[in-house]
Amino acid sequence: MALEMKVPAVGESITEVTLSRWIKNDGEYVEMDEVIAELESDKATFELTAEKAGTLKTLAAEGDTIPVGAVICAIEVGAAAPAAAPAKEEKVAASASPAAVAAPAAAGDSYAAGHPSPAAGKILAEKGIDPKDVNGTGKDGRVTKEDAEKAQKATAVAPAAKTSAPAAAPAGPRSEKREKMSNLRKTVAKRLVAVKNETAMLTTFNEVDMSPIMEIRSKYKDKFKEKHGVGLGFMSFFTKAVCEALKEFPAVNARIDGEEIVYNNFVDCSIAVSAPKGLVVPVIRNADSMSLAQIEQEVIKLALKARENKLSIDEMTGGTFTITNGGVFGSMMSTPIINAPQSAILGMHNIVERPMAVNGQVVIKPMMYLALSYDHRIIDGRESVGFLVRVKQLLEDPTRLLLGV
Repeated sequence: MALEMKVPAVGESITEVTLSRWIKNDGEYVEMDEVIAELESDKATFELTAEKAGTLKTLAAEGDTIPVGAVICAIEVGAAAPAAAPAKEEKVAASASPAAVAAPAAAGDSYAAGHPSPAAGKILAEKGIDPKDVNGTGKDGRVTKEDAEKAQKATAVAPAAKTSAPAAAPAGPRSEKREKMSNLRKTVAKRLVAVKNETAMLTTFNEVDMSPIMEIRSKYKDKFKEKHGVGLGFMSFFTKAVCEALKEFPAVNARIDGEEIVYNNFVDCSIAVSAPKGLVVPVIRNADSMSLAQIEQEVIKLALKARENKLSIDEMTGGTFTITNGGVFGSMMSTPIINAPQSAILGMHNIVERPMAVNGQVVIKPMMYLALSYDHRIIDGRESVGFLVRVKQLLEDPTRLLLGV
């Protein structure tokens, strides 16, 4: 009896997933609750486990996009685990003549030899390479992804070998690599284009002297870590400054819903994090009521889960304002794109020592450019500039964050 397994529902807004990879192969015996595949939605990656023990029959290939509720595989329930199979085959091989053994071996080779894995088949199909022309190094001669990539490179170099090489041949291989966009990347692309097309987005800039914060961090970082178990980073200061400034400029923390403006009396601060599969934006809930230590602890927890692809959908849903830090990659200045349906996003950048005029004297200061992108439909220039100036004031005089002035 075959048990059909369907793609589970993972969220209200998710209608399809991508099959990232099969962890168990077709025809392989699986135990109940054993992880058999890895699925990827536009928001998170999750595992598919076997609902029963039996033999797996895969019905989709790696890279396929499958609707929620569709059958992805079947499990032949009741099939015995092949624990004794190798010993039985050895016994037959020992008692049979060489001629008798050759027939089954050839039959096994005829099935696997030249047959590509799903990933290898995709590469070969894109380049028009016949799988039979590729020497498989996998089990029983099966063509692996690595075999396909080597064959792809060989076909790219082969035409050049047949013709007379010019005197000054270009150095290095010239090849292309194609891969299907993940659901996460497709969703990010759609949302970014929609924001550019559907909002009146502008960006205003300012700069902040980071020396006061750097002095505080240098003076108290050891005691802070000893007491709270986390380091004292820049993100907690920026998050705290943003929360204070949003109280004075509530439109920056609002959003448009149809013909209404929704004002939030709380701050759910989204933090842009670079994950292995793309940019994700986990949310720090009620950041306005947190201390510096609590913010740092939450940032570390969310960043670690993002790098391990373990963020839940709830942890990436919502948010009223976003902070993104391009400075960690060396960016000096940028115009970040609004994280819809929010109305504004603050961009941090790298810290560079620059000569500044202070009281008629040239002084070297560690400076950072700040960029606030905002939706001009809801936020006017007075509010956007005023908000950014207030953030600058709070960062350049951190005691204001403690005194609330």
